[in-house]
Amino acid sequence: MALILSRRTPFLGIALACIVLLASAYYLQFHSGLEPCPLCIFQRVFYFLIGATALVAAAHGARLAGATAYCAVIAILSIIGATIAGRQVWLQHLPKDLVPECGPGLDFMLDMYPLGETIHKVLRGSGDCAKVDWTLLGLSLAEWSVLCFIGLMLSALAIAFLRAKQRPIRRRRRSSGGAGYA
Repeated sequence: MALILSRRTPFLGIALACIVLLASAYYLQFHSGLEPCPLCIFQRVFYFLIGATALVAAAHGARLAGATAYCAVIAILSIIGATIAGRQVWLQHLPKDLVPECGPGLDFMLDMYPLGETIHKVLRGSGDCAKVDWTLLGLSLAEWSVLCFIGLMLSALAIAFLRAKQRPIRRRRRSSGGAGYA
């Protein structure tokens, strides 16, 4: 039983963290009235992908190689999410005269442009993405998002590292041929 929990529990923790982050984002959207910009929506997609990967990893209960593969996927998704959030932080810290003009919403872009062009336009950012509507301890949501993505990446790397350290050491059996024993 302890082996099952030790293989699944860390991934369940990552999944739970993503669920809490997404629930918080939806709470701020629907209860507090903060409308997400296109970069915020992309960050939510990556929180969802990380959480889904962690849930699959927990359900699978993979051993060393499988757990390492899941951790690598989670780390890569976290790096991409942190990059998107970092782009938003950069936009938020631009001087006001350098902030790009506000663009159309994500729904409009998805309807009007091919997916590749929509992604390109969203990642360029707009004035919507540069607004800071909410802070906690002096950090904007985008800054908190960068920290959360980094935390998820470090968690995945720690799981992979600790799992590799737990790998049982294989000992060679000594032959009982009597040679070499006095």
